[in-house]
Amino acid sequence: MADELTPETPEEEQPKKKHKQRKNGLYPGVSEELAQSMRTGWADTELHGLEPIAQAAHTAARRSALSRHFPGERLVVPAGRLKTRSNDTEYPFRASTEYAYLTGDQTENGVLVLEPAGETGHTASVYLLPRSDRENGEFWLSGSGELWVGRRHSLAEAEQLLGLPAKDVRKLAEELAEAEGPVRHVRGHDSVIETALTDKVTKERDEELRVYLSEARAVKDAFEIGELQKAVDSTVRGFEDVVKVLDKAEATSERYIEGTFFLRARVEGNDVGYGSICAAGPHACTLHWVRNDGDVRSGDLLLLDAGVETHSLYTADVTRTLPISGTYTDIQRKIYDAVYESQEAGIAAVKPGAKFRDFHDASQHVLAEKLVEWGLLEGPVERVLELGLQRRWTLHGTGHMLGMDVHDCAAARTEAYVDGTLEPGMCLTVEPGLYFQADDLTVPQEYRGIGVRIEDDILVTEDGNRNLSDGLPRTSDDVEAWMARLKG
Repeated sequence: MADELTPETPEEEQPKKKHKQRKNGLYPGVSEELAQSMRTGWADTELHGLEPIAQAAHTAARRSALSRHFPGERLVVPAGRLKTRSNDTEYPFRASTEYAYLTGDQTENGVLVLEPAGETGHTASVYLLPRSDRENGEFWLSGSGELWVGRRHSLAEAEQLLGLPAKDVRKLAEELAEAEGPVRHVRGHDSVIETALTDKVTKERDEELRVYLSEARAVKDAFEIGELQKAVDSTVRGFEDVVKVLDKAEATSERYIEGTFFLRARVEGNDVGYGSICAAGPHACTLHWVRNDGDVRSGDLLLLDAGVETHSLYTADVTRTLPISGTYTDIQRKIYDAVYESQEAGIAAVKPGAKFRDFHDASQHVLAEKLVEWGLLEGPVERVLELGLQRRWTLHGTGHMLGMDVHDCAAARTEAYVDGTLEPGMCLTVEPGLYFQADDLTVPQEYRGIGVRIEDDILVTEDGNRNLSDGLPRTSDDVEAWMARLKG
């Protein structure tokens, strides 16, 4: 990784200042002759006639709905800033969901501002870093300059792509600090913007904005549904990739599975939508096992919970529990088939007009019945469910909203989410599971260390539902046949 001249403060905070040398840099400075050389001799690379991004019409409609909901108030939605991983290296940037949802832009330091216009409307502008300045040298001296991190769009290019006015973000904080009138903003992403607004906002009013934007994402538009299907289709191919290399994973570790799926995510999408869970053997009983450093053994199960995130930041969330050898043992099949039956009941309960909780209740009822039938719990089933006794082995809820966040709409009000009603266009997961911990002395030895989860991404339609992830088999027989075909 190159280590030369970079400024000590971010580019947007010193647009005209002299760039300082990194401590322990190899060059003492920049000669005037070199500086003059770097200012000249560059071709004009401005792009013209750009087509709007695919979601531009949808983001405009979302901003209009937001405007109608908060008339007469200034609304500020930041993308966020780079976060330090260690010393002077940063994590890969991921724009805030709220900002990307309303603009389609994904660049760091961006800010969407809706300025009140008239009694009910707003004028929306996106504030961005312009292209690096060639005159003052930031394009090659700044750590966020063009020659260090790549070309960014000019403001004129951004306007064409996003379909709204683009302005220089470097003075926005100063402008916001001087602005008057009611303001709401999405917190937690940009400390500079938060400081500028500190005496103009309240926690309660900002939370109302965050809640609104969370609930607005519950019903997906046509673009979003297409992106979710794209994410799922790539995820299906990623699962196929994993099955084909299980022998190599056995020779190494769960990391081989993680890396294999990650390759598919990076080739076909932006990234994984969340840390992949590649849990072999008893690790499958840990719900969010992301260390992925354990052994992969023939005869054990592999619980693979993973999702590709598209370039527009919509993610899949799919789980399959696979026999590493290609064939389930009798006890593995018994537990797997019970979870499959539970999932079938849950999926059947997903339909417009149903309560969000209905699919969870349907799935849990089946699992409680199985646990009573196997003698692990004393019935009747209604008593088990009333007391929640099945939760020792089912542990988690049966699903959640899905979209730009893997646990989408997380800030929504309880009455609008888990106590709400399903509508066409909502997308959710149905993912029951049974987990028998390796040290659980209340179950027979043969159960211990087995964890099974089956998860699919379900779209609520006008007349029921559609399983977006039905490209992956779910019954135990179909899983075995599918694995046999892939392994050749």
